[in-house]
Amino acid sequence: MSGALANVVDSAPVVVITHNPDVFPLIPNRVCLTLAGHTHGGQVAIPFVGRLIVPSQYGQRYAIGHIREGGRDLFVTSGVGTSIIPIRFRVPPEIVFLEITR
Repeated sequence: MSGALANVVDSAPVVVITHNPDVFPLIPNRVCLTLAGHTHGGQVAIPFVGRLIVPSQYGQRYAIGHIREGGRDLFVTSGVGTSIIPIRFRVPPEIVFLEITR
């Protein structure tokens, strides 16, 4: 990751776009926002149980939505597609428009 950010001026706001949110713990503190997908929000969310399958080593931690950890922000979209099985239950497809402000 440091190689990708090597030529970025220290004062510049940095946004990282990655497919898999599992890299978020490795993202440097100077990155103000990380955007990811990959998990499809778990595709199936059972009431009182949660998301049955989230393709992440962190389970439901980075499954969907805005996550704030250690003063850093991650947004994971559920996207519009599916993976493995063509089913969504209580995890609607989404196209996200983010307004980024200071």
